[in-house]
Amino acid sequence: MDIQVMVFGQLTDITGSGMICVRDITDTMSLVAFLKEKYPKLSHTKFAIAVDKKIIIENTVLNPASTVVLMPPFSGG
Repeated sequence: MDIQVMVFGQLTDITGSGMICVRDITDTMSLVAFLKEKYPKLSHTKFAIAVDKKIIIENTVLNPASTVVLMPPFSGG
């Protein structure tokens, strides 16, 4: 199963792209582990994950139709 992950802000400097395709990842916990292994600088960077337009804080099951986004820290004002 392929999942497309959109990447924004300074996180694109770490990943080198605004889009990452991952294979055989079934949940966000596995996704984070994979990304931190592939891009070690992510281990020292804060970021949020949104799945289907909702910022998630718990492990979330992914499917090929999921919209997954990595976002750098942001604040309103």
